[in-house]
Amino acid sequence: MENLQMLMYGFTVALSLENISAAIFGAVLGLIVGALPGIGSLAGVALLLPLTYKFNPTTAIIMLGSLYYANMFGGAFSAILINIPGDGPAVMTTLDGFPMAQKGRPGQALFTSNIASFIGGLIGMFIVIFTGPSLARLGLNFGPVEMAALLLLAMTSIGWLLGENPIKGIVTTAMGMLIATMGMDAVRGVPRYYFGSIYLMGGVPFVPLVIGMVGFSRVIGLMTDRKSAPPITERLHYRDCMLTAHDFKRLLMPSIRAGLIGTFIGILPGAGATTAAFVCYAFEKRFKSEEPLGTGAIEGIAACESGNNAAAAGAFAPLLALGIPGSGTGAVLLGGLMMWGLNPGPLLFTNHPDFAWGLLASLFLANLITLAISWVVIPILVQVLTVPIALMIPVIMTICVVGSYSVTNSMYGVLIMFIAGIIGYIMTELKYPTSTLVLAVVLSPIFETDLRRAFLISGGSPAIFFQKPISCVLMIAFFIFLALPIIKAMWKRMRSSKGGV
Repeated sequence: MENLQMLMYGFTVALSLENISAAIFGAVLGLIVGALPGIGSLAGVALLLPLTYKFNPTTAIIMLGSLYYANMFGGAFSAILINIPGDGPAVMTTLDGFPMAQKGRPGQALFTSNIASFIGGLIGMFIVIFTGPSLARLGLNFGPVEMAALLLLAMTSIGWLLGENPIKGIVTTAMGMLIATMGMDAVRGVPRYYFGSIYLMGGVPFVPLVIGMVGFSRVIGLMTDRKSAPPITERLHYRDCMLTAHDFKRLLMPSIRAGLIGTFIGILPGAGATTAAFVCYAFEKRFKSEEPLGTGAIEGIAACESGNNAAAAGAFAPLLALGIPGSGTGAVLLGGLMMWGLNPGPLLFTNHPDFAWGLLASLFLANLITLAISWVVIPILVQVLTVPIALMIPVIMTICVVGSYSVTNSMYGVLIMFIAGIIGYIMTELKYPTSTLVLAVVLSPIFETDLRRAFLISGGSPAIFFQKPISCVLMIAFFIFLALPIIKAMWKRMRSSKGGV
């Protein structure tokens, strides 16, 4: 009850003219930053941070928090319309968002992503407000051993996205893991697999790789079939973009499930919204959907978008309550707190209630503002799909080049994008899933670092994974997931043999 009263106090702070203007500006900027490939919330917050130095700390953090949160909404726009994720968490949205747009339902896909984002963010915010400090302390129990076990379980769930041919999925997952090991060794600090190139010493940049695999590979595909018509040939009206009651029913439960899971993942150090989107999508694979996930299913879009927005909200729990950032963007926000002379921790809510509760209340406002702005612009955005293919090719190409260059500030990022695009096109033609490669690149560095730290702690003994309650439960679940396909195959064989008798 006390937390609810303090939240109401936070609204009185956030609803001042100065702070609500900051929230609107941050939300609009976040949508733009999220929709533009190659920028992302980390760069957006980092670029805006110096400009807020002379701001009131509460106003400044409200603006930055709104930008960070709205970025999760914006990333889905380009992912759905042109198959280029605006940010890492939107990679999973392309799996169902773009196919749904190609089916002539881009407005419904965008509305699904926005409503699911709103629901996931709302769930995450309420959980953070009422159980934030407790959840943050729970997150501290996830050391290298627990995180390695959790990510091992997540890595096996890549198999849930493989489709009909698991061998191809295993091959692309292995390719992703190999790419992720290039560059500096995170534990020993020595370069590896860099082939004498100073550029590869820093590893393969993730954003150009994704833009190439997902976006530029599509450009090559369009160039080989220039005569194909755009997915939509007539102008869509607002009513054509609205969701039906049945559509809303389909997205509701996936959004709630992903909101709960995403919030928990958001509080884990180093996990981030990208991991949350992937885990929530993989978890949703275990539930029945009206259409198979990966073919333009509303459930798939809802799970991704709700999960990454919930994780973005959940990341504020360890940041404010313990001073532990859960992502790179969180680390920049932590630097902002220190720049303004504020020390995050339990006393932050006592010594600076206007700041802490004003920020949490502003997230609710950012959620509503971003949803409202998104709804207004959706009918305009969907007209992108009416553009002839011959004109879309140079536009998408330009976005790919600019987005890749902006990450590395050199042609190195553009070169990686071109190479990844060619590889992605070949993989698509040969029916190899590119999504598993991208997901392996995301998860492998975190998994490797935590796994090696766990073995350093145990002196190389794998028994440490079964000596702690959390990691033991996760390892048991890992072995169960490994055994399930074998058990199912044996069960089907037994039933078929009995039927034959």
